[in-house]
Amino acid sequence: MSALALLMMLTAYLIGSFSSAVVVCRLFGLDDPRFRGSGNPGTTNVFRLGGWPPAAITLLFDVLKGMLPVWGSYYLGLDPMILAVVAMATCLGHIYPLYFDFKGGKAVATALGAMFPIAWEMAILLIVTWLLAFFVTRVSSLAALVTVSLAPIYAFIIKPEYTVPAIMLAALIVWRHRTNIVRLWRGDEVGFRKP
Repeated sequence: MSALALLMMLTAYLIGSFSSAVVVCRLFGLDDPRFRGSGNPGTTNVFRLGGWPPAAITLLFDVLKGMLPVWGSYYLGLDPMILAVVAMATCLGHIYPLYFDFKGGKAVATALGAMFPIAWEMAILLIVTWLLAFFVTRVSSLAALVTVSLAPIYAFIIKPEYTVPAIMLAALIVWRHRTNIVRLWRGDEVGFRKP
C-alpha cells in the first residue's frame, strides 16, 4: 500500500471525526445529541432536539465529510479497493470520532457522501430509496437499512468495479445499526418525529 493511500485514509478518519451534530447543536444552543434523545449524534436526533434548520446543516456537513476524502482519492487515481477503505475510514471517524470521546453516529449520511464521487447516479438512487422507504415506514433507521442493503446492487448495475466496496460500506452501516435491528424485530423502534 502506498504512502499516499495511507495518508488519505488517515485524513479521511480525521475529517470523519468532526462531529457535525455536536458542533451544530452547540452553535444552536441545543443539548448535546450524544446524551439526549436517542443518544445518537446524527441528523435524526438533531431534528428531534432542534427541528429542521440544525438537522439540515448537520446532514450537509455529514455528507460533505464523506464526499471530500473519497473525491480527493478518486482524482488522485487510487484504485477502487483503496477508495473503499478511505470511505470506511471516514465512516469510522464519524462512528468513533477522535475529537469527541469516540462517541459518534451511524454514518449513513457520511457513507452516502462517499458514494457521490464514485457514481452520482448511484447516490441519487440511494437518496430516492431512502425517501421512499421513509415515506412508507416513517422509521429513519429502517429506511437507512433498506437503502444500504440495496447499495451493492446499485453499484453492480452502475459501476460493477465498486460492488465490493459498496458491500464493505453496507456491512459497516448494517453492523452500526445492530441495536436498531433488535428494536425493529421487537417492534419498539422509535419513528422519526419531534417530541
